[in-house]
Amino acid sequence: MSPSDLATTSDTLAWLAVLSYVVAATLFGLEFAYRTRWFGAAGLTVTVAGLAANLGAAVTRGLAVDRVPWGNMYEFSIIVGIITVAGFLVWVARKPEIRPLGVFVLLPAVLAMALGGLVFRVPAGPLVPALNSRWIVIHVAAAITGSSVLCLAAVFSILYLVKERVERRQRPPAPPLVAGAAQTADRVEVDRAVARHGGIWDRLPSADTLDQLAYRTTAFGFPIWTFAIIAGAIWAQAAWGRYWGWDPKETWSFISWTVFAAYLHARATAGWRGRRAAWLAIIGLATLLFNFYAVNTVIVGLHSYGG
Repeated sequence: MSPSDLATTSDTLAWLAVLSYVVAATLFGLEFAYRTRWFGAAGLTVTVAGLAANLGAAVTRGLAVDRVPWGNMYEFSIIVGIITVAGFLVWVARKPEIRPLGVFVLLPAVLAMALGGLVFRVPAGPLVPALNSRWIVIHVAAAITGSSVLCLAAVFSILYLVKERVERRQRPPAPPLVAGAAQTADRVEVDRAVARHGGIWDRLPSADTLDQLAYRTTAFGFPIWTFAIIAGAIWAQAAWGRYWGWDPKETWSFISWTVFAAYLHARATAGWRGRRAAWLAIIGLATLLFNFYAVNTVIVGLHSYGG
């Protein structure tokens, strides 16, 4: 196939992956809402098919441009879809009970890929000179993997906040001093509160499970993000003659690193769990999104060629 045919095939496969993820998210949503297991099994099958299309999009894009396919925001978005969905599938293999959470994981992946295809798509072509280095394989691969895993952890933190609030509202009040009719009335009131505040969110895994998922995912992604920053500094020395210059991209990468480092440090030393830790993870997600979308497209710096 010619490079133009490969590029066209890549775009087609990318949109096929987006469509597959939308269908899979819908199926996971139906499993989540109605607890019908075959919806989830079908969603898992469609997710795997979507991941295959996503991988095909990356491979054909790489063949079309004769390089690693992550030299701009469009290609970056394709790889983000692969890492995020693959990370979710790994967790499902380890904890099958979290499968219905696919509706909350796949939709952000869909948004990232669709935004990449609609807003940031660029024709297949060679790298700009500043990116033409072997370090692009090392630095950008680590940045994609680390940021995708940390975003997945933040999704678990958001779901934790939802579930923790439901569980807190369902917690029974202190027992009355006098048993009997008053105790029965309190029990009825608790049952009504459970019915009123629970509902569909009761079907999420427990808050403790989501908290542990968020923590373990962050602990896995943080060292990769750290390595990405170190590799970027080494690349900067080779390209620009300095390891660190407080370019906007470098600054916001360091801010993200600091937030997630604080998250892990607080959990390890101060015993932070639950809501405070979850909000730190969400702040970290906000910095990652700002770094990718705003810094790459709005703020002028040495990394402005990312679009």
